[in-house]
Amino acid sequence: MAIITLTTDFGHKDHFVGAIKGTIYKELSDAKIVDISHSIAPFNIQECAYILKNSYKNFPDGSIHIVGVDSELTPENQHIAVLVDNHYFIMANNGVIGLIISEIVPEKVVEIQLPNTIDSPFPEMDVFVKAASHIARGGKLEVIGRPFKDLKDLREFNPRISDDGKTISGSVIYIDNYGNVVTNIQHNTFKSIGKGRPFELHARNKKIKEIHKKYSDIINYNLDKSQRKAPGELLALFNSSGYVEIAIYKSDLNTVGGASTLLGLDYRDTVIINFT
Repeated sequence: MAIITLTTDFGHKDHFVGAIKGTIYKELSDAKIVDISHSIAPFNIQECAYILKNSYKNFPDGSIHIVGVDSELTPENQHIAVLVDNHYFIMANNGVIGLIISEIVPEKVVEIQLPNTIDSPFPEMDVFVKAASHIARGGKLEVIGRPFKDLKDLREFNPRISDDGKTISGSVIYIDNYGNVVTNIQHNTFKSIGKGRPFELHARNKKIKEIHKKYSDIINYNLDKSQRKAPGELLALFNSSGYVEIAIYKSDLNTVGGASTLLGLDYRDTVIINFT
């Protein structure tokens, strides 16, 4: 049985997540359901795409991903099922899939048209679960919809290179649970533009001159504990998805704060790297 994942902006207070899972189990008693996230900021397409783009590849081929963000059916927000990179995505045509597969051509895309479905304010349960269950049983996309070619094309904004290749101007694209700030500057861009030159990363009024491979790299374990850097130190690293990330070592948004709050950085704010 294929894995069915759930990614939504429902949170955990309401009944929605439980209702979706219960409906899946009514259709498929032996279903394997995995929660990717239910904490997407409401209607935040870019955040949803970032989380899915960096998680779906860790699932086996043939996995089915139900996406419940901005899913209400309208003439401009059709319900679609997409086969791409050997994974199935069931969602609304709201731009998420374009951001996820910006460099991959889908194998199949259909507009979902199931018989006897209602125009519901909860399509994740009333439409998406039925489509996912059909696929999980080995059914073809052509049975649940007709070919669709009008995928909404949202483009992720890219870093800007200026000053004869001496400057990368990037933007904040995601803030994680720790308040760490993820930029759209990727490791390969940094390497190809920087060519090993010294640099300064500017984030608000802070400057960083080193980008680490992991958070604890800022600690020199050869020093006595009294002389080492400690939790609360500002750092930058290439995160597990290959993006430049600005973090506070062992941060906690509920106590000392994180990079986003302490530096005053939010979605789309600018981060600059100057090479010398």
